[in-house]
Amino acid sequence: MKSENRKKEIISAASILFKEKGYSAVTMRDLAKAMGIKAASLYNHIQSKQEILSTIIIGLAEEFTVGMNKIVSSDASTIQKLKNIIDLHIDVTLRNADGLASLNSDWMHLEEGNLQYFEQMREEYEENFRTIVKRGVANGEIKSYNIEIMVFSTLSTLRTLYLWYPKQHGIDADILKRDMMSVLLKGIV
Repeated sequence: MKSENRKKEIISAASILFKEKGYSAVTMRDLAKAMGIKAASLYNHIQSKQEILSTIIIGLAEEFTVGMNKIVSSDASTIQKLKNIIDLHIDVTLRNADGLASLNSDWMHLEEGNLQYFEQMREEYEENFRTIVKRGVANGEIKSYNIEIMVFSTLSTLRTLYLWYPKQHGIDADILKRDMMSVLLKGIV
């Protein structure tokens, strides 16, 4: 168990460094220095920097995929499904803002098998979101704006939440969820 905890510490420290510098600029020596250990010690717990990146990105992508699949298969209304998606993004962001930086900015550094797997999950996620929005428009639950603009606007906001929220002081998570749902679903006018 101690080894598993150390691996989590390494991944957490790497997430912070990847967010600050970008995956390509971070070396194993940088990571070891940040953790106050020797670089060789890292290899007792992980195989490579690529393993760390894959663990971060694939883990988060799978979390979003599982969440989306539950939302899609539920009997909830379109509006409730959209609220659940917003809630999912906020919850993941609050738990792992540093990891989301890699998910959004460093995914292209994944090795081939993991890259294809990630891209497939991302495409399916976006298609599920698009399908929910289309059904909402067809059912009259959502205004009939351009579907792609609605998908882009909503997902762009949710995907960049990790950049904005950590800089906000005094915005409670419940207020964030309530107000973000209102703004994204009802607009500001």
